[in-house]
Amino acid sequence: MTRLGMLTPSSNTVLEPVTGAMLRNLPDVTAHFSRFKVTEIALTQEALGQFDDSEILRAAELLAHAKVDAIAWNGTSASWLGFDRDERLCERIEAATGIAACTSVLAFREIFERTAARRIGLVTPYRSDVQEKIKTNWRAAGFDCVAERHLQLRDNFAFAAITEAQIDQLVREVVREGCDAVAIVCTNMRGAAVAAAVERDLGTPVYDSIATTLWKSLSVTGVDTRRVQGWGGVFEMGTRPQDAVPAPAAVERGAP
Repeated sequence: MTRLGMLTPSSNTVLEPVTGAMLRNLPDVTAHFSRFKVTEIALTQEALGQFDDSEILRAAELLAHAKVDAIAWNGTSASWLGFDRDERLCERIEAATGIAACTSVLAFREIFERTAARRIGLVTPYRSDVQEKIKTNWRAAGFDCVAERHLQLRDNFAFAAITEAQIDQLVREVVREGCDAVAIVCTNMRGAAVAAAVERDLGTPVYDSIATTLWKSLSVTGVDTRRVQGWGGVFEMGTRPQDAVPAPAAVERGAP
């Protein structure tokens, strides 16, 4: 049995059921979730403080009690805070728990690099200032957001009310403007379900945050991602032997 640990924003109601649906045909893989407080997405001091590593680490240590095989930060804050934030977070989780760690945003970067995607279509529910911060950070990493749509929302709970039809429309709009791939950046939006249909109809890869997190979590634990069917081409990339990351030896496996 493979157990995947997921760190979850407290007000998120989408990623748990969607992750479960994607794993429905993998009876040997289970997902387990630990929450910490996230209620709004903004650039205010209070909102940014929600992503302090200490709060996330406490949630990660609780997942370690379940002896999970990987711990993923299933959130997209490093999109506007910087890739280095998630790099440091993974290092700290692994040091504290002895369990391999990954994140949604680092998975996006890896996918773009593996597929040579440089012109990105960006779809989010966020406000304009957050959207601009994402574009700036991603451009510095070599990924130019050449087409984008955002919905000017701030309340994290409200993101779940965006319908699949709305997301589908936004994704198709940025594809038609021209891009190598679409990134749906938010783990409380129902983007995973629209990826396969858009890819089939328009031929452009669509990478949803929840799907990319699961893809990387499976890869880290050595599970063949191609076993996940019907949720977009990201899973067709499969798992390379070098993707499986052994837990650091310094901490006893699964220790709190």
